Amino acid sequence: MTISDANHSSSQQIYDILVIGAGVVGCAVTRKLAMEGAHVALVDKEADILGGASKANSAILHTGFDAPLGSVEQACIAAGYQEFCEIHQRYNLPLVRSGAMVIAWNDAQLSQFDAIVSKAHANGVEDVCVMDIADISTRVPALAKNVKGAILVPGESLVDPWSTPLAYLRHAVALGAQFLSECKVVLGRFEGEYWRVSTSQGELQARYLVNCAGLYGDILHDWLIGEPEFRIKPRKGQFLVYDKPAFSLTNTILLPVPTKTTKGIVVCPTVFGNLLVGPSAEEQDSRDDTSVDKNVLERIKSVGQSVLPQLRQHDVTAVYAGIRPATQFNDYQIHMNENLQYICIGGIRSTGLSAALGIAQLATEKLFKCLSVSPSTEKVVWPTVPSISEFGERDWTLAGNGGIICHCELVTRREILNALEGPLAVKSLEGLKRRTRATMGRCQGFYCSAELSEMTANHLHPSMTCAR
Repeated sequence: MTISDANHSSSQQIYDILVIGAGVVGCAVTRKLAMEGAHVALVDKEADILGGASKANSAILHTGFDAPLGSVEQACIAAGYQEFCEIHQRYNLPLVRSGAMVIAWNDAQLSQFDAIVSKAHANGVEDVCVMDIADISTRVPALAKNVKGAILVPGESLVDPWSTPLAYLRHAVALGAQFLSECKVVLGRFEGEYWRVSTSQGELQARYLVNCAGLYGDILHDWLIGEPEFRIKPRKGQFLVYDKPAFSLTNTILLPVPTKTTKGIVVCPTVFGNLLVGPSAEEQDSRDDTSVDKNVLERIKSVGQSVLPQLRQHDVTAVYAGIRPATQFNDYQIHMNENLQYICIGGIRSTGLSAALGIAQLATEKLFKCLSVSPSTEKVVWPTVPSISEFGERDWTLAGNGGIICHCELVTRREILNALEGPLAVKSLEGLKRRTRATMGRCQGFYCSAELSEMTANHLHPSMTCAR
C-alpha cells in the first residue's frame, strides 16, 4: 500500500504498531520499528512532521556529559550519539564536530569544575577536561577577556535538526511504514488483542500503541489509559539568531556553568551559518504559546554580548521560541504497560534530538519482548536527504537547479519543487521552511514570498497568502 491510499484503507487492516506524534522521537521510533520488521504507522495532528516541541531547539548533538548519573536520559543520549555518528553519512546528514567549552566567569562557577569533569567521566565521556587558561583565548579569540576558566567537551557537535528526523522517516517509509498527517487522535480503547483508535481521518487498529505525543503526551495518556505517571509542565525557551557575519566569532559551542534549575543560555554557531543565542527558560501553562517577549530577548542579547562582546556590532535577523515538555521529574518518563500493549515516551526535554535514536532502541527492546516479528530482510537503499547546511554541497552550486528563489538562504527552484513532491511532501509554510530554509534569512521572506506563493499554490494549507 502507498501513502496516498493509506487514508482510504487503513481502517481495514491491523498494524503491528501505531506511533502517535511525529516529532524527532516519533520519527526515530518509527524507523527503528520498521527496520525490525514491524508493520508500523505514524500519525500526527499537524500537516507536517516536527509541528510540536521538535521544531525549535539549539541543533546540538550532545554527548550526555552533564546528564543525570544513571538516568534513562543519559543512557539514551549515549546510545543515540553513538548511532548517529555511525549512520549520519548514509543519510547525507551533516555532523560538525565543533566541540564545546563550559565557561566560568567567576570563582563560584570555577569551583564547580571538578564536579562537572567527574560527572562527565562517570557518564562515560572521558575526554572532558579543564583547559589551560592560555588555550581559551586561542580557541575563541573573540571571547570576553574576563573569563576565569573553561572545560573542554570535544564531542559536542552541530547537526541539522530538521533534516535528521526527515531522514529517519524517509527510511521508515522505504521499509513500508506509513505516515498520516493531519490525523488527530480523538479516542482510543484496548480491546484485548489490539487497539481501536478513532482519528480525524477515521478508525485505525493496531496491536501495540506508542505515545510520542510530546507536549500532549500526558493528556493523550489520560484519554487512552487513565491517570498518567507524570504531568507535562511546559517550559518556553526563546532564541536570537544573528546574521551570517556573526558566525565567524566562534567555531565552538559556548556553554555556561549550569545551575540547579537550568543549563543556561548557550552561544553557538549553527550548521546553517548563523550564530544562535538562547534559550531562556520560562514556565507557562500554555502548550502552544510560542510568542516571544521583548524583555526576555533583551536579557538573552545581554548575555550573548557578555560572552562575545563583538555581537554588539552584529544584527539579529530572527527570533523564535520553542516549548520543552518538562515534567516534575528530572529524567525521561518511558513506561511500558505490557497488559495494555502500550508504551508512553514522555518528558523528553531539550536533549531529544541527541537521544532520539537511543530512545528508539529502548522502546523497540521493550516492545519486541512481547511482539513477534522478524527484522526486515528487504534490501532498501538508505534514502538521503537534500543538503541544506553550509557543511555540504548546496543545490545552488549544481547545474539545472532552476535558479535561486530565496537569495538570503540560497534556496533554489528545484529544492522548492522537490519539497512539494513525493510521499512526504510538505503541506505547510513552516514545513517548507524546515525542509529548504526558504524565507528564513535576513529579509524573512520579504523578497521571495511572492514567487514562493505562486510556486506553492494548491500545495500548502493554508496557502502562503493566508499563512503570512
